[in-house]
Amino acid sequence: MIALAAGGHVLLEGVPGVAKTLTARCLAAALDLSFSRVQFTPDLMPADITGVNIFESQSGQFRFRPGPIFADILLADEVNRSPAKTQSAMLEAMQERQVTIDGQTHALSSAFMVIATQNPLEYEGTYPLPEAQLDRFLLKATIDYPDEATELAMLAAMNRLGGQANHPHQIIEKAADAQQVQLLQDMTHRVQADESVQRYAVSLIRQSRSLASLSVGASPRAAVMLLHAAKALALLRGQPFASPEEVQDVATPVLRHRVALTPEAQIDGLTPDDCVKTLLKQVAVPR
Repeated sequence: MIALAAGGHVLLEGVPGVAKTLTARCLAAALDLSFSRVQFTPDLMPADITGVNIFESQSGQFRFRPGPIFADILLADEVNRSPAKTQSAMLEAMQERQVTIDGQTHALSSAFMVIATQNPLEYEGTYPLPEAQLDRFLLKATIDYPDEATELAMLAAMNRLGGQANHPHQIIEKAADAQQVQLLQDMTHRVQADESVQRYAVSLIRQSRSLASLSVGASPRAAVMLLHAAKALALLRGQPFASPEEVQDVATPVLRHRVALTPEAQIDGLTPDDCVKTLLKQVAVPR
């Protein structure tokens, strides 16, 4: 919801079977948005995502056949199972909300959002996402196994659905529409962020570039993303302004995929999340 309100994209990482795909389908159904899914495989080509111009012999002209990327919510399922050439096909779409094919530009939906899922990199048949593509994701959320009580509640709920358990997204009640989503995004931009909050966000980003455990710190785009996510969270909390607390709450999902550990830090067993926690402790919080 933070990514949706901020007009950004989200990357979900977790083992198979933790409802990453179902989450995306249910979100689209609840918001009455068009939805498409692309299963990324090693032989997937860029044209399979963006679309292709087809020559029609009867008219003697080329006709554009849009690909699955022309939807409000695009689920890029197991995005790290295809090589970099195919993954990079989404770069223009994610940044500019448009695709260019044979020199012609095609606009995407104003509500366009990519929800990408990936398996942990240690799984067989996975490719690391290019840094340029990772930087386009507003948030990276890690999906872990639920606790026992939650898993029992899930099983009971699915059992009550009976035959509908195979397609639970089809019984989701609509809670909004595309127009209300656009209004939500417009309201996010109107959320205030004091200069001290902006300085705090920039300080976190700049400090990441000198942190001993990181070989690559966060980019200037990360500062913009961090503030956008904090404003979206403030809006969802019913606040007209973003505070340092919102910046702290979104710092980990915004930064964990934008930094790189040093070899020494990896040997020590540190994670990007650990480094973000260190940053939050080192940088003074404005009052």
